[in-house]
Amino acid sequence: MKFFIDRQEKYCLLALLEDKLNSINATKFKTELVTLHAEGVRNMVLDLSKVSFVDSSGLSALLVGNRVCKQANGTFVMAGANENVMKLIKISQLDSILQIFPTVSEAIDIVLMDEVERDLNEEN
Repeated sequence: MKFFIDRQEKYCLLALLEDKLNSINATKFKTELVTLHAEGVRNMVLDLSKVSFVDSSGLSALLVGNRVCKQANGTFVMAGANENVMKLIKISQLDSILQIFPTVSEAIDIVLMDEVERDLNEEN
């Protein structure tokens, strides 16, 4: 599976460089998400702009990302999902669980705002 990882101070940007997130590559992607979590990454931004198809295994991988970030009191957001991917997410009723934004910059802004909010809550 091809993907790009850009680690920043407050988040990690993952960009999938495959046109499919399916049973063939979802396991490897889940492993990468769990590894990043184990390394202390608590906020992840997933760029899906190159992905044109997701199956149930791919959806499962997205849920793993969401779960590991929540366990770390972090944020998991996705960006750039095309119409076909969004349709499957909505049919699966995962749009109420997963945070999805049109652009990576919007997704990063959400992560950074969540971090500021957590910092303020820790001070009080």
